[in-house]
Amino acid sequence: MHATTSTTPSTATSRPARSLRWRVVDIVVASVVGVAVGVVFWAWGLAWNGVSAPIEALLPGLQAAPAAVWLVAGVLGALIIRKPGAAIYTELVAAVVSALIGSQWGGFLTIEAGLVQGLGAELIFLLFLYRRWNLPVAMLAGAGAGLAMAINDLVLWYVGAAPAFAVIYAVSAVVGGALIAGLLSWLAVRGLASTGALSRFAAGREARIAD
Repeated sequence: MHATTSTTPSTATSRPARSLRWRVVDIVVASVVGVAVGVVFWAWGLAWNGVSAPIEALLPGLQAAPAAVWLVAGVLGALIIRKPGAAIYTELVAAVVSALIGSQWGGFLTIEAGLVQGLGAELIFLLFLYRRWNLPVAMLAGAGAGLAMAINDLVLWYVGAAPAFAVIYAVSAVVGGALIAGLLSWLAVRGLASTGALSRFAAGREARIAD
């Protein structure tokens, strides 16, 4: 009589497969985040001239740093949803909401900017194969969105700008993106997770484990 051995791997210790497919709850939450941040985008647009004018007077091009507020939706949405396309989708929804409420830059250009900025963040998360959601990656995603914003703005709004202005603008956008869209979004996700609001997402489960 021969002893029998099982050739079936044990599932008791196996990790659940990581799914990159969107669920209904992902779409709903990403949409809610996009709409909420879109209202913030619109309000920031109302305050923009008062905020940017003194900064631009201090050093032309530096105004790109506070413009990074318009990059928050993509990074925030991606950090919560953790699925391909989340950064583009959330940033685009926010841009559409801002445009519908009323944007001084026009509807089409506002939506176009949202698409480009979301893509800038999305490419960073793609670079890490949608597996890294820590603070350094969040800040890199914010910086990527900032670089995309700078290129888009320099092409559309500052054609023929002096090289010094273009460099200052691009560096300010990247640094602002890293700090405002990256760092602040990461902190916001940590705060939301601590309340239990993200219990159906990996971000919320990781926060509970860390605590």
